[in-house]
Amino acid sequence: MSWKKLLELDRDWSYALRVAEKPGTRRTLAMLFAHSGDSWFWGLGLLILWLFGDLFWKQWAVYELFWISVLAALVMALKFTIRRRRPEGEWGAIYRNTDPHSFPSGHAARAFLIAALAGLLGPLPLAIALWIWAPLVSLARVAMGVHYVSDIIAGALVGMLVVALVWPISPYIFNLINGSVVSLLGLPLW
Repeated sequence: MSWKKLLELDRDWSYALRVAEKPGTRRTLAMLFAHSGDSWFWGLGLLILWLFGDLFWKQWAVYELFWISVLAALVMALKFTIRRRRPEGEWGAIYRNTDPHSFPSGHAARAFLIAALAGLLGPLPLAIALWIWAPLVSLARVAMGVHYVSDIIAGALVGMLVVALVWPISPYIFNLINGSVVSLLGLPLW
């Protein structure tokens, strides 16, 4: 199959899943899931968890937030290298204006990174919930017309690949970060 045919198939599948222009329950659910993967939402939630959680949750929040930040830089570099335009549409103007490129999906990458890290950090019920949530966020991005199917597949792979490659060295990174914060501020992260 040619590259052109694959792109046409990707476009057709993406438009078949689209509900952005169709008022109703499916659109409302897709919109909620699409926004639940927003970086500001997770940043704020993890900051609150760090401020008010016990030692376990403070560490959990710092791990997640750190890797979300690393992933964001990688995804933006890929997007601005590849420069694939988002699908045409009305919904998601903020995404279209601030980030006109769609490949790979940052929301899918972030959702799968969060789920994969939760699988490694625990607790198990949260990890299971996040592994269910991650594909729903990803599909919702296609349903709302801001991504193609291939964008979310690539995003999911990037998110999980970052965890697989970096997890083995993460204890060293966090010891270094915590030590640096202690020496600069006199306060440990946890």
